[in-house]
Amino acid sequence: MDPLTLLATANAAVAAVKKGCQLYKDIKNASGDVRDVLEDLKKQYHKLVDPTPAQKMQYNAEVQRVQEIAKADPNDVLSEIGNQLGALMDAYDALSKALMQEELSGKKVYKGEESIGRRALRRIIITSRLDAMLVEIRETMVYRSPPELSGLWGKFETMWERIVAEQETAHVEELRQAQVAKWRRANIKRKLKEQLTSVIAVLFIILWYVWVMILIRTSHTYRGHFSSPFWSCVLC
Repeated sequence: MDPLTLLATANAAVAAVKKGCQLYKDIKNASGDVRDVLEDLKKQYHKLVDPTPAQKMQYNAEVQRVQEIAKADPNDVLSEIGNQLGALMDAYDALSKALMQEELSGKKVYKGEESIGRRALRRIIITSRLDAMLVEIRETMVYRSPPELSGLWGKFETMWERIVAEQETAHVEELRQAQVAKWRRANIKRKLKEQLTSVIAVLFIILWYVWVMILIRTSHTYRGHFSSPFWSCVLC
């Protein structure tokens, strides 16, 4: 998935988290019977002599919001907020990896059609938006929501920092093991090369010796001293 699509996914998750936080806040702040609230809204609306289309839309939206609050379970809303936070973190990690891959690709010769400036601007926009998303979610959950959501964010942030630290340690260890494995492979390759060189050298000496013996046995001097044909015993 390309970075811009991942960014759109992250934006949708942020919007869903903010909507869930507002719904949770409304549920906690709701007082009285829903029917009384809806009846009061209806009375206020009918006081308008000639409501405009915008006022009609506002009334219908408020009625829908109150009905949604009445049907919502705080625990379900809290779970949905957690799910959307998870979706945001998935997109955040995927974007981070995509940006890292782009940085690695930037060290190679680029053969695409996009200009360097456009690619640089895309990185800046995505990075800035990622940082803004986290700030936006934190402010919503900590300062504009009930204490439960503030506590949820605090626990999440602590656990996230812990996992990030663990992953960094694991990454360092993985790199160390990869370097050790690379050194071992290079060492094995070097030894095989040395052994192959030795075998080739021995074979060369043997072939050279055989060739010399053949030359000797086929020479006129040797054939003059020995009556047996040269092919009877080449290496005797």
